[in-house]
Amino acid sequence: MNLEELQPTPVYDIYWEFAVKRQEIFFAKMKDEKGPWTNDPILQQYKFTNAYRASDRVSQYLIRNVIYCNDSFNQEDVCFRILLFKLFNKIETWEYLEEKLGRISYSTYDYKMYDKFLNKKIDNGERIYSAAYIMPSGVSVFGCNKKHQNNLKLLECMMADNITMKIINATSLEELYNILLSYPTIGPFLAYQFSIDLNYSELCNFDESSFVVAGPGAKNGICKCFNNLGKVSYEDIIKFMANRQELEFKKRGLNFKTLFGRKLQLIDCQNLFCEVDKYSRVAYPQIVGLNSRNRIKQQYSNKNLPKIVYFYPPKWEINDKIGN
Repeated sequence: MNLEELQPTPVYDIYWEFAVKRQEIFFAKMKDEKGPWTNDPILQQYKFTNAYRASDRVSQYLIRNVIYCNDSFNQEDVCFRILLFKLFNKIETWEYLEEKLGRISYSTYDYKMYDKFLNKKIDNGERIYSAAYIMPSGVSVFGCNKKHQNNLKLLECMMADNITMKIINATSLEELYNILLSYPTIGPFLAYQFSIDLNYSELCNFDESSFVVAGPGAKNGICKCFNNLGKVSYEDIIKFMANRQELEFKKRGLNFKTLFGRKLQLIDCQNLFCEVDKYSRVAYPQIVGLNSRNRIKQQYSNKNLPKIVYFYPPKWEINDKIGN
C-alpha cells in the first residue's frame, strides 16, 4: 500500500496538522496557560477531542475515579464499574448514583434502587446519557419500557454470564472485542470502545496497536482523506497511518509532541479520523465523505470545568513523566 494508490486529498494533510495543533492545546492547558491556546479559528470555535483518547475528560475520569480509585475492589467489581460507567458515559450520572447509593460495586448492586434513582433524574428533566455515542435502547431484547432499564438488564446479563472471567482469560484485544460483541445490543463500535476501556484496567493488558475497528465517524474521515481506497479496508488504513506517523510529521516539518513518549496508538488514529471528518466540514466543505453532514454541532465552551490532574493506566509507565 502506498499514498499514490490511495490518492490522498488535502484533508490528508489536515489529519497530521490537526493532531499537532490539538496536542499543543492539550499541553498548553496542562501548563494552565490562559487561552486562546491556538490561532486556528476552527479549533477556537468548535469542540474536538484530544489527539489521545485517554486524555479526554471522560476517559480520565474513568481511569482515575472508576478504575484506579480503590484497591479494595475485586475484579468483578472493577468490571461491573467500568461497564456501568460506559453504559451512560456521563460523569454526572456516575456521581449522582454514587451520591445516592454509596460506593458502586457489583456486590451491592440492586436493580430496583438503580432504576428508582435514574427515573428521578429523568423526571427532573436531566440527561443521564452522554451525547458522545448512542446506546441502543434494547427494548426488543429485554422488554423494559425505558432505555436505562434495558441497559441495566444488559449489564445484569453480562455479569451473570461471568464476563469478568472471560475478560481475564482473553488472550488478545480482538478476543476481548468478540466477547463483548457476543452480547445483545452491543455492536462493533461499542464492542471496540468498551474493549479499550476495559483494557485500561488490570483485568487485561493488551497492546492498543494490536487491533482496531473503524467506527462510522472514522470511516467518513478516511473517505475524505483518500480518493481511492480500492480493496483496502478501513482498518488497514488506520494501521497505515499509525505506522507512518513519524515519517509524515517529519516530512511536513511538524513537531508532534507525543504523550510523554507514547506514540499515537490505533485507537488514537481511529479517533483522529472522526475529528478530522468534523474539522473538514468547515475547512473543506466541498470534500464529502459517506454522509452529507456539513456542519459541526458542538461549539467550544471554555466553562469552568475542574482542572484535570492527568493520570494514565500505571502499566503504561508514563505517570512519573507528567508533572501535573
